[in-house]
Amino acid sequence: MKQLFCTLCAALSIVLTASAAAPATPATTADAKALEGDWNPVKGELGGKPMAEQVLKAITLHMEKGNYEVFAGGAPDRGTYSIDTTTKPKSMTVVGTLGPNQGKTFPAIYELNGDSLRICYDLSGAKRPTEFKSLAGTKLYLVTYQRKKQ
Repeated sequence: MKQLFCTLCAALSIVLTASAAAPATPATTADAKALEGDWNPVKGELGGKPMAEQVLKAITLHMEKGNYEVFAGGAPDRGTYSIDTTTKPKSMTVVGTLGPNQGKTFPAIYELNGDSLRICYDLSGAKRPTEFKSLAGTKLYLVTYQRKKQ
């Protein structure tokens, strides 16, 4: 369980960090603002296997001005993220700066729909996913977040 929890922390850290790949456009600016806030995972899969509800309930994600912070029951995982709204699907790059993912870069794709955020990360760091799928035998982490009510 502890190993799964650590893997989940790493996955969440990856999801939240992204590097700026394109100049700011009105769409990028709108998405960047809409991503800010506190998020709770409501569904997740890692390597094609569903995440336990108790693990998901222990995680919180905070995103603000290109920085993220994930709490998963222990020390926080912090880093940066950047988005590119010109790609299909929209892309994100997450870079860990402090915690279990320090020095790691995770390519991801994302979909924002109101107060729902879906992200698919490649925790191996090898290649940006092209679909919102987490397949067995991969390190693809697919997670759906719900904006935390204030």
